[in-house]
Amino acid sequence: MYHNGVREHTQSPDRVDEILAQWKLARPDLDASPMGIVGRISRLGVLLVKQQTKVFARYGLDFASFDVLATLRRNGPPHELTPGQLARSMLVTPGAVAQRMNRLEAAGLITRTHSTTDRRVITVALTDAGQTLVDNVLPAHMANEERMLSDFDAADREALAGLLRRMLVSQSDLPSQPPSKASD
Repeated sequence: MYHNGVREHTQSPDRVDEILAQWKLARPDLDASPMGIVGRISRLGVLLVKQQTKVFARYGLDFASFDVLATLRRNGPPHELTPGQLARSMLVTPGAVAQRMNRLEAAGLITRTHSTTDRRVITVALTDAGQTLVDNVLPAHMANEERMLSDFDAADREALAGLLRRMLVSQSDLPSQPPSKASD
């Protein structure tokens, strides 16, 4: 059965339900229902990252290191970006990128080179070892994400993705540039 375009399932209570019940008793004058959505999204973020971290650890990576390698890999040949481009693409600060790059360079998974025309410009590139590693991790990562979504059929996934996209856009989380024709 569907309600508002989402297939309904028998609902089991979760931890957020406990919190909502407590607020209903403590402050019955307030509508705490937004916490039901925002709290679940926040909680899911933590739980999903934990599951992803387990997969990355099997390959000697953490979430942050995989993020750098995957960002370089998905940007296509020659698999290189500036630290600023990496930060924007990964949605982190330049300082966070610098810490990640130090570990990856020491492990031989990336290189950093200064421009021959402007020494202030640095290019971060995926090494062959880095590309091999990310290419080996990616199938396990995708299988893990598939497992995490296994309770949802294609229609549920499409509806959920659409709702989450709408929420992100409403919070001004827009792409830095319009999608290219290749991604249409």
